[in-house]
Amino acid sequence: MKTKFNGFLTLLLALMVQITFAQEKTVTGKVSDANGPLPGVTVIIKGTKTGTQTDFDGNYSIKAATGAVLQYSFIGYSTKEQTVGASNVLNAVIQESAEALEEVVVTALGISKEKKALGYSVQDVKGEDIVKARETNIVNSLQGRVSGAQITNTSGAVGASSRIVIRGVSSLDGNNQPLFVVDGIPIDNSSFGSTGTGGTDRGSGAIDINPDDVESVTVLKGANASALYGSRASNGVIVITTKKGKSGKMAVSLSSSISFENPLKLPDFQDKYGQGNAGQFSFVDGAGHGINDGSDESWGPRLDVGLMIPQFNSPQNPDGSYQPTPWISHPNNVKDVFDTGISTTTNVAFSGGDDKSNFRVSFTNLDQKGMIPNTDFKKKTLSFSGSSSPNDRLTFSAGGNYINSGSDNQPGYGYNAQNIMQQFSWTGRQVDYTALRDKQRNEDGSIFNWNYNYHNNPYSTLYENLSPSRRDRFIGNAMVTYKLTDNLSAFVRTGGDVYSNWQSTRRFKGDQDFKTGYYGETIESFREVNTDFLLSFNDEYGDFGVSLNFGGNRLDRIYQHNTSVAPELAIDGVYNVANSAVTVTTSNYFSKKRVNSLYGSGQLSYKNMFFADFSVRNDFSSTLPIENASYIYPSVSVSGVLTDAFDIKSDFLSFAKVRGSWAQVGGDTNPYSLSPTIAFGNSWNADPKLLNLAVPNTLPNAQLKPQTTTSVEFGVDMRFLKNRVKLDVTYYNAKSEDQIVNIPISAASGYTSKTINAGRIDNKGVEVLLGITPLRTDDFSWDIVLNFAKNENKVVELAEGIEQFVLGGYWSLNVLAAPGQPYGQLYGYDYARDPQGNVIFTDGLPEQGDLKVLGNTTPDWTAGLLNEFNYKGFSASFLIDMRQGSDLYSMTTTWGRYAGALEETLIGREGGIVGVGVMSDGNGGYIPNTVVAGAEKYNKEAYSNDIASSSVFDASFIKLREVKVGYTFKEFKGIPINDLNFSVSGRNLAILKSSVPHVDPETAFSSGNVQGLEFGQLPSARSIGFSVSCKF
Repeated sequence: MKTKFNGFLTLLLALMVQITFAQEKTVTGKVSDANGPLPGVTVIIKGTKTGTQTDFDGNYSIKAATGAVLQYSFIGYSTKEQTVGASNVLNAVIQESAEALEEVVVTALGISKEKKALGYSVQDVKGEDIVKARETNIVNSLQGRVSGAQITNTSGAVGASSRIVIRGVSSLDGNNQPLFVVDGIPIDNSSFGSTGTGGTDRGSGAIDINPDDVESVTVLKGANASALYGSRASNGVIVITTKKGKSGKMAVSLSSSISFENPLKLPDFQDKYGQGNAGQFSFVDGAGHGINDGSDESWGPRLDVGLMIPQFNSPQNPDGSYQPTPWISHPNNVKDVFDTGISTTTNVAFSGGDDKSNFRVSFTNLDQKGMIPNTDFKKKTLSFSGSSSPNDRLTFSAGGNYINSGSDNQPGYGYNAQNIMQQFSWTGRQVDYTALRDKQRNEDGSIFNWNYNYHNNPYSTLYENLSPSRRDRFIGNAMVTYKLTDNLSAFVRTGGDVYSNWQSTRRFKGDQDFKTGYYGETIESFREVNTDFLLSFNDEYGDFGVSLNFGGNRLDRIYQHNTSVAPELAIDGVYNVANSAVTVTTSNYFSKKRVNSLYGSGQLSYKNMFFADFSVRNDFSSTLPIENASYIYPSVSVSGVLTDAFDIKSDFLSFAKVRGSWAQVGGDTNPYSLSPTIAFGNSWNADPKLLNLAVPNTLPNAQLKPQTTTSVEFGVDMRFLKNRVKLDVTYYNAKSEDQIVNIPISAASGYTSKTINAGRIDNKGVEVLLGITPLRTDDFSWDIVLNFAKNENKVVELAEGIEQFVLGGYWSLNVLAAPGQPYGQLYGYDYARDPQGNVIFTDGLPEQGDLKVLGNTTPDWTAGLLNEFNYKGFSASFLIDMRQGSDLYSMTTTWGRYAGALEETLIGREGGIVGVGVMSDGNGGYIPNTVVAGAEKYNKEAYSNDIASSSVFDASFIKLREVKVGYTFKEFKGIPINDLNFSVSGRNLAILKSSVPHVDPETAFSSGNVQGLEFGQLPSARSIGFSVSCKF
C-alpha cells in the first residue's frame, strides 16, 4: 500500500512540474533590424495560429509558455526563431534578405503568392534597378532584363514611345502589347501620336509612369499567369507596384539626377564629292536654273581640290548673281546640327505612419531638352498613397498619381520635309548647316535655303514647324478591406485612368509639303473606370492548405477625339483655326465600352510542397453581339517542390520545383464593329444647309465571336550550391485563333474591307533565366544574371481565299502575314538571278527580279547578360543586350546611295564599277559580268528599279546597354542623413556588333505592328548621367 502511495505521489509531483512548465505567461520584447525598431513584424507561436504584430516602436506582447518557439517574420527579411525561456522579455534582431523578398510575388488582381507555389512563369524587376537606370520611359528600363520580352524604342527623341511584346506577336492587326496595371488598376498604353511614314511621336501611355515611385515590376508573361485580368491580358501583364509609406517616424528621401544625350549612331557620309550630277554644279537660284542646282544629290564636283564654285551662301554681286567661293567639304555638318540633350530629374518624397496608418507623398519634376534642336519634354508627377486600419479587421487605402506633361515641340518622322534625317540623306555634302542655322529667312521674308525644289531649311522646320502638346492625367484607386474572420476577408476597390490630351501641328507658308501653310489641333479625352470586389478564404486542414477567391469587375471606358484643321493659312505665322483661308475641316469620334466580369480562383496545397491552382473568368462585352457577348476562359496549373517531396535537399541541390499550366483567354473588339454607322463630313460645297454623310469603308459584322488564345506552359526552377546558382527554364506553346480582323473585299460592294473572325497564329518557345554568384564574402559579392528566350512564331492560317495579309509598307516593300510563315515577312523585289543565284546584269546594271520574301522581322532569339559587383558601399554593374535574327529594310541606305551621300558611293567614282554577277552570253546562258557602269548610274539602279533586297539587312545586334557605378554612405555620426548615394550611369553606350549600316539596328518604324522598316529614323540616344540621393 505504501508503495502504491509513493508511486501516486511521484506521478502527482511530476504532473505539477509539467503543468507549471507549460503555464502561459506574457512575453514582451522589441524587434529591430540594423537601422532600429521595426513596426509591423509578425510574431507567432510556431505550430499555432496565435500571433501578434509589433507596434510603432517595434514592441510586441504575446502569451506563450516557457519552451514555446516564437517566429518573427517580415517581408524582405529572413524569418527568425527564438525559444521562450525563464525571462519574460525576449528581444529579436532580424536581418534583411533579398532571397526572402524574392519568395513573394504579386500575381493577377494584386494577389501576393509565394513564388514556389506558382505553376507558371513570372519575373520581377526591383524598383531600385529601374531608378538607377535613369530611363525616363519605364519600358526602356526593362530592356535586357526580362526574358521573352522584345522592347524597341522608336528613337532617341524626347518623349518618344516604346514597344514591348512578350512571347511573340499573337494578333494579326490588333494590339500585341501587354496590359499595364498600376496598383491593381489597368491603365491605357495607347500611342499619343503617329510615326511611320509621317507624323510626330508624342509617346505612349506607359511614359507617364514615374520610375521614382515604382517599388517593383512583375511581368506576367502569358495567358497562364494573366487569365484573371480578362481579355486585355492575352499578351501578358506588366504589374507595377508603387512605393507605400511604412509605419515609423517621418522619413524624407531626396534624389536629383542629370544626364547628357548624344546620337548613338549617324549615317557614314562621304566627304569627297559635293552637290550636283555628272560632276557638274553651279548655283543660280537653287531651283534648277543653275547647273544642277535644283538637284539634291552629291554626284557633283570633287571637294577640297581648290575649286571655286558659286554656292547658296556665297556673296552676291550687284546683279544678284552669286560669286564663286571655295568648294570644300564639311565632314561634321550633320553631326553638328545635333545639340547635347540634357535631362534633369528631381524627386522628393515624404513617408511615415504609426501602428494603424501610413502615408507617402512624392513629387517628381522631369525636364528634358532634346538633342534635336528646339525639342523638349516636361513632366511633373504628384503621387500619394495612404492606408489606415482603425481596428484589426478594417483597412482603408487609397492612392493616386497626377501627371502633367507636355512639349513645346517634338520632331517629325517619315518621308517628308518635317523629318530632318530624311533631308540629310539628300543634302549636298558641301552644305554648311551653320549658315542655315544663322540665317533662316531672307530680307524679303522668304526662306533662306540651299535647295528650293525639295527641302526646307532644316532650322526653319525645327523652329517654325512646331508640334506642341499638353497632357493632364490622373491614375487613382481606393480600396476597403475587411477581415470577416481569421480565414475570410473581402475587399472592394475602384480606380480609374483619366486624361485629357491636346496637341497641334503648325506649318509655315512656303513649307515644301504645305505651300499655303497649315494648322491643326486635336483634343482627346479618355476615361476608364474599373470597379471590382474580391472575397478570399484561406485555411489549413492538417497537411492541406486551401485558398479560394471569388470576385467581379466592371470596366467602363469612354473615349472622345475632336480635330479642327485650317488647311491653308490666311496670314503666315498666325496659328489658329480662325486664320484659315478656306473652310475649316473638323472631325469627331466618340465611343463607349463596358465589360462586366465574374471570376473565381483557388489553390490547394499539400504540406506546402504540392500545389494545384485553378481560375475561371466570365466576361460580358458590349462590343460583341448579344449571343456571343458572354465568353468564359479557364486556367489550371500544378507545381511541386521536389526537394521537399523526396527529401533530396543537399549542399549541391538547394531547391527543385516542376510546374505546368494550361489556360485560355478570350478577346473582344472595338466599338462600332457590329452595325453600320454614318460619318458626318464637311458641309457640301461649303453650304452649311447640306450635310455630307458617308459610310465607313469597312463592312461591319453582327456575327462576330470572341477571339481566343490557348496556352500550355511547363517549367522547372532549380537552385544549386546553397542558392549560389539559380536556374529557371520554361517551355510554352500558345495558339491564337478566331482573330477579329479586317480583310480586303471588292470595292464594287461599296466597301473596301470587312470585319470577320479568321486567322490563327502560333507561338512556341523556351525561356531561360540563369543566376550565378561566383563570389560572396561579408564585404564583396559578384552576381551574374543571364536571360535567354527563343520564340518560334508562325501564321497558321488566314481567311479563306486570302493568301497574304498586308500589315503595312512603304515604297517598294510591304510587311506581310502569310500562312506557313512567321509574322512580319518583308516582301519586295529581289535582283534578277540565274539558276545558281547570281545577280543578272544588263549593260552593267542589275536587273529587277521577282517579288519574294526578303526577310522577317521576328528575332530568332534574344538575351541579356547582367553583371553586378558590390564591395562595402561601392557598387558597379554592366548590362549586355543581344538580339539574333530579324531583318530590317533601310530606306536611309536606299536614299543615301541614290543621292551619292553615303561613303560606299565613293567606290568607282573615277573608274566605274563592275558588278559582281553574271550577264547573258547571247545564247541563253550566262557568263561573268565584265561591263563597267558609272558609279552614279549603278547606285541609282536599285532605287529606280524598286530592288528592295539591296537595302535589307540582318538586324542582329549586341549592345552595351547599361553601365552603373556608385557609392553609398550608410550613415553619418551626428548628422541625420543616411543612405547618401552618388552614382554615374550610362545607357545605350555602344553597338558592339551589327550588320546594319548607317542606322541603329534597333530602330523602329513605329510602336505598332509594322516593324522592320526604317525611313530616315531619328537616331537613338547615348546617355551619360550623374545622380545623388539621400534619406533623412
